[in-house]
This record gives sequence, C-alpha cells and structure tokens, in this order.
Amino acid sequence: MKYIAIDLGLKRIGLAYSAHKDIVTPLQAVERKNRNQASRDVKKILDEWEVDAVVVGIPMGGSSEDEMRRRVAHFMNLVNFRGEIFYQDESHSSKEAENMMKGEIKYIRDGRIDSISAMIILQRYLYTRK
Repeated sequence: MKYIAIDLGLKRIGLAYSAHKDIVTPLQAVERKNRNQASRDVKKILDEWEVDAVVVGIPMGGSSEDEMRRRVAHFMNLVNFRGEIFYQDESHSSKEAENMMKGEIKYIRDGRIDSISAMIILQRYLYTRK
C-alpha cells in the first residue's frame, strides 16, 4: 500500500511518502496561497505518486480535535481523493521535527520542518499498524 502523510498548515502543507512500512521519505512541502491552489497541488502529488491512502495529522484528544477533523474533511473534499483517509495524532510532531533540524540554516520557512513533521506522523501511523 502506498501512503502519503499530510501535515496540514495555514502557510505550508508538509508531505511524506511510504510504499514500505520501514521507509518514510519527506517530500517537498506545498506552499499554501489559497485552499483551491493548495488542494490542486496536493491532488497532483497524490496522483503522481499513485497513492492508495492518506494519513492526516490532527491534534487528538484536545478541544480542537473536532474542528480540525472538520477542516481536514473539507480540504480532502477539495482534493477529491478517492482512497482511504486515516487520522493520526500529530502531537509534538513539529517540535520533534525542529529538534531533528537543529543546526540547519534557513529551515524554518522552506517547508522542510512541515514535511519532516509529516514523516513523523506517517512513521507513527505505520508503527501502530505493525
């Protein structure tokens, strides 16, 4: 099964890919100018990588979980993805990604943190499915 994880942000959308449970690769993040452009760009990537399922990071257990599920569902409707969609707790994934990137210059605004966060989300999801 081929997966792409999405770390959905207001400015960038982090992406990571896996076709093998033990290997997850961060992809180039999508710069988000508006939701229509972002959904088209994400759809293009999902089609290009021939993805079967999408794993979307959301903050689970908190007061914002329901709102984030609603926003994600709306975005994925715009993407028009017909495969399976799974949710994975994204708690602290951005902080983990930042720690992995310590010492890197210019990492904050180029999308690497977002895609490494997506990589962490997908690793968590795949680990729980073993």
